[in-house]
Amino acid sequence: MRTTLVVPLCFLTGFMLIDPVWAQLPQREERPIDLPTALRLAHVDNPEIRLARERVREALAYRQLAAAQFLPSLNVGTNYNQHLGPLQPANGELVKVNRDSLYLGLGAGAVGAGTVNIPGVVWSANLSDVWHTALIRRQVVRQRAFESDAVRNEMLLRVASAYLELLRSAGRQAVATQIRADAAEVARVTKNFADKGQGRKADADRAAVELAQRNSDVVQADNDFAVASARLGQLLSLDPVVRLVPMERQVVPAALVPEPIPLPELLAIALTQRPELGERQVAIRASLLQLRNAKLLPFSPQVLIGYSAGTFGGGSDRLAAGAVQPNGTILQQPRFGSFSDREDFDVVLFWSLRNLGVGNLALIRVSQSQLRQSELRSLEMLNRVRAEVATSQSRVLARYAQIEIHEKAIASSQTAFKEDLVRTRNNIGLPIEVLDSLRLLGRSKYAYLDAIVDYNRAQFELYVALGQPPADVLSRPVPLNASEPRTK
Repeated sequence: MRTTLVVPLCFLTGFMLIDPVWAQLPQREERPIDLPTALRLAHVDNPEIRLARERVREALAYRQLAAAQFLPSLNVGTNYNQHLGPLQPANGELVKVNRDSLYLGLGAGAVGAGTVNIPGVVWSANLSDVWHTALIRRQVVRQRAFESDAVRNEMLLRVASAYLELLRSAGRQAVATQIRADAAEVARVTKNFADKGQGRKADADRAAVELAQRNSDVVQADNDFAVASARLGQLLSLDPVVRLVPMERQVVPAALVPEPIPLPELLAIALTQRPELGERQVAIRASLLQLRNAKLLPFSPQVLIGYSAGTFGGGSDRLAAGAVQPNGTILQQPRFGSFSDREDFDVVLFWSLRNLGVGNLALIRVSQSQLRQSELRSLEMLNRVRAEVATSQSRVLARYAQIEIHEKAIASSQTAFKEDLVRTRNNIGLPIEVLDSLRLLGRSKYAYLDAIVDYNRAQFELYVALGQPPADVLSRPVPLNASEPRTK
């Protein structure tokens, strides 16, 4: 059976000794923080997560634009036309005429006897292009959503890792402070014996050097803590002036993924939960739609439907028909008049072979290549996911085994140091022995702390490698012989 392990941030009661140089530095504002708070802040303020969300909104806007292509466009305008000089009618005769015309209403560009060049209500597109573009944009929205989830998972892993490094730095601070206190005690004892002539001065000097080294370790630990705080604050978009302090007073192994799940089942969970794999699958669907569109383009008509309605009128300097009246009066046609309502409705369909079909063939080959690239990227991502899951699980098992090893080592080193310290105080043992025990105790505490922090980090990495699946996916039925101890 495995027991719950706890590593206090201060392994023994003690306070950090402040050197005069460090005491003169201005104290920064401290802000307590825990892992849930850090993860919530990352959801709100992390720029990479927010950027991924904006890409989703952009894809939604493009999908709306693609869907809007099914609707006609509305044009409202006017045009004025004036012609001075000869015209050539169908009989080939050149006719010198000066004319004017004006159109006002839905559409624009009504000149002469032709239809309105810019219809008032118009729909013009290739049927296959419009349909497949809408389908592709729908897949792009899903693709961006999967990418956003992947970015979120990656950033939350980075935030969790940064917080664990902050927790590690706080623990190393406490260890360095306690080891320095023990080194100071050893230096005091050896110095007293040397001053009384009961011990060697070389032993006192060796203990003083050890104390100086431990003072340097405390300074380095404080620097590492400040760096860890700054890195976490960067991910959370916090003011670097504020010093983040972990609220936890102890480091506890956290098993996010139940260990009884074997590797094949973990791989199956990752294949269904990883957003990167979902994004690759959606990309393949989009490539398939693009290929189908390229193949259908030569058979899909280009459609133009237009409707215009407005007021049109004008005139010229030519005589009106029947200009000579019975009484001999000559009627002149008005240059600008005879306005009345007009309507135009146009439907145009045509099929096109781009560049004599060579362009269509090239477009099909491009789409085929893009599909193969999407499939290869999907295979590459599949291999990456499988490797990440296997590596993360192996790292979790190794780190947990190291915790058990270092737990025993720290108990032995503490006992050895206490015994050697008592012997040194009684002037029985050699000071070099207690210094060696002190170094071993320090290494054991550092290794114990690192093993637990690395185990928690490996758990987060495995959890993210699985795509952060919901808890019910990781749940397993209780075996009938649950009361029996589990054997490895």
